Formats: sequence, structure tokens, C-alpha cells
Amino acid sequence: MDEPKGTEGDPGHGGAPPPPFRAAVDALRGARLRPQIEVDPSPAPKRLAPYAYALEAAVVDGEEDLADGRLVLLHDPAGHDAWRGTFRLVTLVRAELEPEMAADPLLPDVCWSWLTGALAARGLSYGEPSGTVTRASSHYFGGLSARPAASQIEIRASWTPREGLGGVPDAGAHLVAWCDLLAQVAGLPPAAPGD
Repeated sequence: MDEPKGTEGDPGHGGAPPPPFRAAVDALRGARLRPQIEVDPSPAPKRLAPYAYALEAAVVDGEEDLADGRLVLLHDPAGHDAWRGTFRLVTLVRAELEPEMAADPLLPDVCWSWLTGALAARGLSYGEPSGTVTRASSHYFGGLSARPAASQIEIRASWTPREGLGGVPDAGAHLVAWCDLLAQVAGLPPAAPGD
């Protein structure tokens, strides 16, 4: 994975990330993930925090992507009032839906509970969760009318991981929980205990 960097254009932080951020990124790199989930570093946003690290992931079945998403680790050593901490995790998760599932009026609530449930199942402490669940349907007309209607779910969320020793959150465990969410959205069975 790429070397973590401070975001560009922030002269107050030089180029060297602080030790807590480096430790959190190392934990992301060392996380043991399900084999169906492919994770790669991606360009981090430059304006959300002094330090940021981003990953993209896809749940893959053969040649087909069942779900995909992005997880961004943000760090502001000075803290952030809205975060109530110095770290924040921000995510986007997307997946195609079966028509019956897309029609369920409780789907947004269920999808949000998948996120909070994934964090709780891993015993993770966090605060200040916020986000949206969006359900979209596409119907095709004219030259595209042969395509079947399609529905997609999109979860956008952020939360503050609680910091442990040395002011470092267990970012690797949060990544594993996030991958549990991706797998659930993709329709995979739950991970075996200990995975």
C-alpha cells in the first residue's frame, strides 16, 4: 500500500505524518480480510483533514463485483469539535439490489443497522455516527429499453473510532467491521467466528 501522507496544501504539518496517524495506517495495512474482498489504496481527499488515507474495496465473485466502497481515515491532531476526537472514518458503500429487496420500505433502516451491527459485532467503540442510506432505481427507455430495471443501495456514513493507547484507534478492526458491512450488502454469509 502507498505511504501515508499529509494532505497537500497544509504548511502547518510539513510532510511527516504524526505517529498516531502512522500507527492507524499500519493497522489498516495489517488487517486480515475475507478473501472475497479486494482492497487497494486510493487517492485520499485533500481538504477534509490535515492527514488522510483512503482505501477502495470490492466484493468479488469471479468476474463480478457484488458491492464496492471506499473507506477514508481522517486525522486532525488538534481535534475536531464535530468528531469529538482526532480521528474520523468516512465511508461510501454501494451494491445492486434484487427487486424484492429494493421494494422493502424498511430497507434504509436495515442497511443502517448493518453498519452499526458490524461495528458492535466486532466489539468496537465509536461515537458521533452520521450518514445517509439512499435507494435508487433506474428504468430504461428508447434505445436502452432492452435492459431490465435496476436498483442500487448506497450507504454514506462517518463515525469517530474511540482512541486507545497512545491516542490511536484500532483502525484495523474498524476496517474488518467495514468489510463485514460490504459482505453483508453483497449478500455473502457472515464470516466464521474468529475471522
